[in-house]
Parts: sequence; C-alpha cells; structure tokens
Amino acid sequence: MARNAAYREAEQKIEEARRTGATKLDLSKCVAPDEEKLTELPESLWELTQLQGLDLSCNQLTAVPDAIAQLSQLQSLNLSDNQLTAVPDSIGQLSQLRELSLGSNQLTAVPDTIGQLTQLQTLRLDDNQLTAVPNSIGQLSQLQSLNLNNNQLTAVPDSISQLSQLQELYLSTTTN
Repeated sequence: MARNAAYREAEQKIEEARRTGATKLDLSKCVAPDEEKLTELPESLWELTQLQGLDLSCNQLTAVPDAIAQLSQLQSLNLSDNQLTAVPDSIGQLSQLRELSLGSNQLTAVPDTIGQLTQLQTLRLDDNQLTAVPNSIGQLSQLQSLNLNNNQLTAVPDSISQLSQLQELYLSTTTN
C-alpha cells in the first residue's frame, strides 16, 4: 500500500523522537485542516517506549492497534477528532495514563478495561455514538473530569457515584 505524505512525515517525526529520546510526540493535524492526514500508524511508533505524551488528534484513524500497550509510560493520549469506531482492550494496560481524549470519533462502546486506568484524571468521550458507559468506570478513583456530552446515552452507570475525586461531569446533548 502506498504511504501518503502524512505517513512519511509521521515516520520522520518518530525517527527524530527516537534519536533524541523525546518524551512527547505530536502527530496531530489540527493546525492545517487541508493537509493529508494519517489513516494508519507507522509500526516504528511502538518502539518509542519512553513517550509520556502522544497527540494523534485530527487525523483519519479508524483503529488503534493493540500495540498501543507498548507505550507503557504514556501519561497523556489524545485520539480525538478521528474516525475511531472502537478502542482496543489493550488500552487498559496504559497504567500511567492521566489524560485520555477520545472525543469526536464514532465510538459506540468503551472497553471494560478502561477501569484499569486508575491514574486517569481526565476522560473525554464527548461527541461519539456511545449508548452506554461500562460499570468499570467507577474504578477510576483519581478521575476529576468526565466528559460524556453529545452521545446517545440513556443512562449512566451507578458506579459513577464511586468517583470521589470527580469535580466535572458533562452529560449534555445538543439537538440539530
């Protein structure tokens, strides 16, 4: 399969991050909306095990590989504004994660393994197609902000009441 310019640019940024030992990597395409976007992630990304921050927002990703679990030092992961329809169970292995942004995708479900992210402080699931939130969300004992705006939720799990650190809960829906 031919690689587009965005893929080749991502490979260059990944190589630079590998060479310099960078702890943050920005592969977002929010600044130049007319620019080609990533539709898949280079395999070399999973070798950057020192990464603490990864921004993949504003691309055209439809899936996140299970290999994401190899980035075990991640504290911030931004996957918002893509075309994701699912999140792999392996996301639960990112035990250092403090911020997870999955807003503005096409998610219909969130894996139960999200409850394993016990360091998570901010979770953005807004602007998706979620009809339910897993009960395991109640295990996110450090969660301070939960954004569920603009989904298709008919109820929220009782386990949300276990989130003793929660300061912000967004549940509104806009109609067109």
